[in-house]
Amino acid sequence: MTTLRLPISSVLALGLLLILLVPNGASAQVDTFAFETEEQQQRFRHLSNVLRCPMCQNTNLSGSSGGTAEDLRREIHAMIIDGWTNEEIEQFMYDRYGDFIFYQPRLRAETILLWFGPLLFLLIGGLIAFSVWRRAKSYEDKSADLDEEQQDRLRKLLDDKPL
Repeated sequence: MTTLRLPISSVLALGLLLILLVPNGASAQVDTFAFETEEQQQRFRHLSNVLRCPMCQNTNLSGSSGGTAEDLRREIHAMIIDGWTNEEIEQFMYDRYGDFIFYQPRLRAETILLWFGPLLFLLIGGLIAFSVWRRAKSYEDKSADLDEEQQDRLRKLLDDKPL
């Protein structure tokens, strides 16, 4: 049996070619915004992290490369430079996109099920499990003694049954 031997330079060239052809997942567009103060930059980062991209479903504005997220980041930057407070920016985004824009929606009557629904379902599930357990335990505690008539019927059924 013969083996194919390639020169080391060919193997290295082939490896380099493969590395260059593999898509680079680390490349992404980076927005650069100029701020007057460090505090403005911190506010921008905070808002970009707590606001959700309306198009990306489960990505914050700073982690999304979608066009809508880019537009919203530019809008937030302009609002911060214009002197808007965080509360005013959040209210503007809420008026425009609703509770979906926040990763942690505000606690209000409309969002009460969203906040406490999982706990409610957990309690209901626990009550159902406890009820099933109690019912199973009561069947387990009952004696399976048969009276004379039931024993006679059982003997008759077993005697009549061919093996």
